[in-house]
Amino acid sequence: MAQKQYNVTGMSCEHCAASIRQEVSEVAGVSEVVVDVAAKSVTVHGTDLDDSRLRAAIVEAGYGIADTVAA
Repeated sequence: MAQKQYNVTGMSCEHCAASIRQEVSEVAGVSEVVVDVAAKSVTVHGTDLDDSRLRAAIVEAGYGIADTVAA
């Protein structure tokens, strides 16, 4: 199973986390989305994860991406 982690800007509450979870979990191949509001990070688990689609889902939810940590 693959994993990708993103540092997200503009996220400050559980409502933010829920919005990101919903958008990212709709991307093909995603099996789990872990959002840490305090750390401002999103970790995505799944198979054949498409980085550009994951980034687009986070942006669609209304947030930015500071940088990416490949895992």
